[in-house]
Amino acid sequence: MILRLAWASLMARALTVAMTVLAIALSVALFLGVEKVRTGARASFADTISGTDLIVGARSGAVQLLLYSVFRIGNATNNLTWESYQDIAKRPEVDWIVPISLGDSHRQFRVMGTTDEFFDRYKYRGGRALAFDDGHGLDDLYDAVIGADVARTLGYGVGDAIVVSHGLASFTDHADQPFRVAGILAKTGTPVDRTVIVSLEAIEAIHVDWQSGAKIPGHTTPVEAIRTMDLTPTGITAALVGTKSRLQVFNLQRWINQYRAEPLLAILPGVALAELWRIVGVAEQALIAVSAMVVVTALLGMMAMIFASLNERRREMAIWRAMGARPGTILALLVLEAAIMAAVGAVLGMLLLYAGLAVAQPIVDSAFGIWLPLAAPDLRELATLGAVIGAAALASLLPALRAYRMSLADGMMVRT
Repeated sequence: MILRLAWASLMARALTVAMTVLAIALSVALFLGVEKVRTGARASFADTISGTDLIVGARSGAVQLLLYSVFRIGNATNNLTWESYQDIAKRPEVDWIVPISLGDSHRQFRVMGTTDEFFDRYKYRGGRALAFDDGHGLDDLYDAVIGADVARTLGYGVGDAIVVSHGLASFTDHADQPFRVAGILAKTGTPVDRTVIVSLEAIEAIHVDWQSGAKIPGHTTPVEAIRTMDLTPTGITAALVGTKSRLQVFNLQRWINQYRAEPLLAILPGVALAELWRIVGVAEQALIAVSAMVVVTALLGMMAMIFASLNERRREMAIWRAMGARPGTILALLVLEAAIMAAVGAVLGMLLLYAGLAVAQPIVDSAFGIWLPLAAPDLRELATLGAVIGAAALASLLPALRAYRMSLADGMMVRT
């Protein structure tokens, strides 16, 4: 009976109720959407590199090593010598090892020297492999493979010539040894998208006439002569390592960290990523707080709407009291109306969220590399909906208590 009365009362004020329900729906969709983006961004961040058991570099800090080897942020304090790299590669625990050499750039994009094995061994988002949108790998000494963002930003295509600059903020170009774009990688949403990849030998080749970070005056070795040289590097920036068994990871890590020939550091990518997220993830708490305040604002708007309607409904409530309705019935009626509005708004907000996800999922994945899963509502989302409905019922108690205390005489009195 009271449910039917509440529904009829809401229908009698359909326009005002609809606007309130829409406000609640949008706030719920925003709150759950922020949560989806937060968890999706966190999962994508954690999946920037997967399938790699250890990252090895010169001894510094775990986060610093992760930043420059995976995210191309900052620089190494020192290089890892080629002899040490070979010693690590010979260890019985090592299944594969991929070297990385950093230091140069191309129009503000980092240049990374590596081997063709990088394209097979680098995995992201739970094991996805790199794929080529166009072209192929590093077949020639002066071949370059570019990430999706590099190609899009600079308008490059396969066959275009590019010139690498010395260092990160240098005005000195290796113009005498231009590269050719041999391949363009598909979008990954990782730092690979913003990287120009060349061979280790190419990094050595463009520095043949350089010494101590500066070009030797008057020295220009012909490209034909460079191609015949031994271009084995003397050192690299870091190395990605895969072990034959996960049980051997800690043993290998301990051996590398205690390596006597030079101070080295081996880190577990997952542990370092979690530590980095704790540093940069403070913003997610601010996003949650802002979206929660939007929900609170919508509920306060609903409470204000109920308050505003009380004066118009004085006579209605007085008639109910005159017909025998108890004050508690009126209180329950107003609370039920608020709960119904919140429930309809919460469900509508959930529907809006999933409709938006269906449209935005491929766009966000392609543009930002953030995967937003389109799955059935989990317990956390259902608990959020329940909390919104409960909060709406609590928010309606204040105007309901005011209605509860209205006297029959006050309700029937005609005001002039």
